[in-house]
Amino acid sequence: MKHSWDELDRYRGVQFEGQWPTIIDLLLITEQKFGSRNGFTVFKPTRATLSYSQVLKEVIRVSSYLQQCGIAYGDRVIVNGKNSPVWAIAYLATLYAGAVVVPLDNQLHADRIETLSSYVEASFVFADANVLEGLNSEKQWFKNLKGYATLLGKSERYTSIDSLQAGKTYERVTTKETDLAAIFFTSGTTGNEKGAMLTHANIVSDLYQACDGTFLSLDETDVLYALLPLHHSYCCTAVLLESIKFGAECVFGQDIVVSRMINDLTQGKVTIFMGIPLLYNKLLSGLMKQVKKKGFFVNTLVHTMMVINGFTKKYFHWNVFRGAFNKMLLSKLGLDRNNFLICGAGPLAPKVFKQYQQLGLDFIQGYGLTEASPILTLNPISHFKIDSVGMVFPLVEMKIADPDTNGVGEIRVKGPNITQGYYKDEAHTAELFDEEGFMKTGDLGYIDRENYVYLKGRAKNLIVTEGGKNVYPEEIEDLFQLYGQVDQILIRGYQDKKDIPSEMIEAVIFPSEEYYKEHEIDLQQDLEQVIKEVNQKVSGYKKITKLTILDRPMDMTSTKKIKRNKVTA
Repeated sequence: MKHSWDELDRYRGVQFEGQWPTIIDLLLITEQKFGSRNGFTVFKPTRATLSYSQVLKEVIRVSSYLQQCGIAYGDRVIVNGKNSPVWAIAYLATLYAGAVVVPLDNQLHADRIETLSSYVEASFVFADANVLEGLNSEKQWFKNLKGYATLLGKSERYTSIDSLQAGKTYERVTTKETDLAAIFFTSGTTGNEKGAMLTHANIVSDLYQACDGTFLSLDETDVLYALLPLHHSYCCTAVLLESIKFGAECVFGQDIVVSRMINDLTQGKVTIFMGIPLLYNKLLSGLMKQVKKKGFFVNTLVHTMMVINGFTKKYFHWNVFRGAFNKMLLSKLGLDRNNFLICGAGPLAPKVFKQYQQLGLDFIQGYGLTEASPILTLNPISHFKIDSVGMVFPLVEMKIADPDTNGVGEIRVKGPNITQGYYKDEAHTAELFDEEGFMKTGDLGYIDRENYVYLKGRAKNLIVTEGGKNVYPEEIEDLFQLYGQVDQILIRGYQDKKDIPSEMIEAVIFPSEEYYKEHEIDLQQDLEQVIKEVNQKVSGYKKITKLTILDRPMDMTSTKKIKRNKVTA
């Protein structure tokens, strides 16, 4: 059986040594093959594009400056900014200099940035101007830096990455596949960040598994869209690095603002779009709202066409109305050129998944976590299962630990893409692995006979009812995805009686301000009706018995997951 990584045989021993190339090896191979093709593009304020040859030239320029400043093999370099070509240049230049990239969340408070930068003993900082100027330059960790530069924005105090010039051009610092490439701090929903250490082999092996067989089918003619934050390993691996691997064009989006996103998708002629459930839900909701406004006849016609298209597409592989949907609907979202959509950072509700399929769009749903570089499964277009998060990657060994009578237990994994642990954190590293060396994901699920994974939720979030039944909050939360009244939903357990340890189920909701401005109805009664409808879809022991309505939104991670430990209402 042939695999995507078989192509590496022609470069092994010539371009690189060992089993896997480094990230810089991938860039050099792509530049040789597709140097004149578009590499990085941004549309703010006007279109700016770098070919892959220009990308490499910029990487060498910035890397030479880093080396002139004294950045050496193994040094840690902070990259903290909104998505942009210069973010990617800083990332790659760091690796070209043999150093380790430490991407940080652009939304972190200055205190956290300083704490994490000090923790990794950073030697250099790349950051957007507002972030860099917000740091305390009098602190010792900052004084110990060998240099710093801004990415986006103007600063009176600090030099821009665009202006960095070394006295000479430095050679690439050679690194091996086993060398540390990046430290990604997990944006956990239940606690403080931990720095997952990822080697070049971890990341590159994940890239190649993602495009093995029928998972991700793309080439140098594709255009990918980096909208989700690049400091998160999901977008960094699946969009930026996949673009580099294939020599495809990467369009950078800086904010999750629908109007700007549609502009980027349209002007960039994006063929592959990756998002999160929240974003796909909003796009679909907005689209269906526009259809409904056109009146009963058009609304009925479109939904009938969707049902027919979904049927013919599924059973006869005939996308009969895709052309019509492109003109009528998808062009308004910039998705008319789309080959397929990727969803991650949480499961998409099957109903939403199905409606996109009916519109003629293919979805690839995945599952993973930062510590896995990050992807572990993908749902192939040719044989997708609507309730599953996909098939286990070919080089990943997965098992279900301590399964219950339904086969549900903790998902544990081994493979070349799995981290060796957390940076300077032996205690959490020891807790991460079981006695057989499998990494504990903390996720509950089961695997079917075809090696497809089905998620139930996080082990920490499990609710145990009075009858001893297990309730997975995420399963109930998914049922709220298509209710426009609900902006945020958190399902959790609560004790009705202090002397009884079992839990009942509470829904914590932050309502949609936009929805209730448009609909002059009683908010409490309306949300109680929503709860009633959801309760009709679940078994008796899963029914919600308490509703809490918030007057301000819950804190979220950069991939729009609610920080459960911060919800106190």
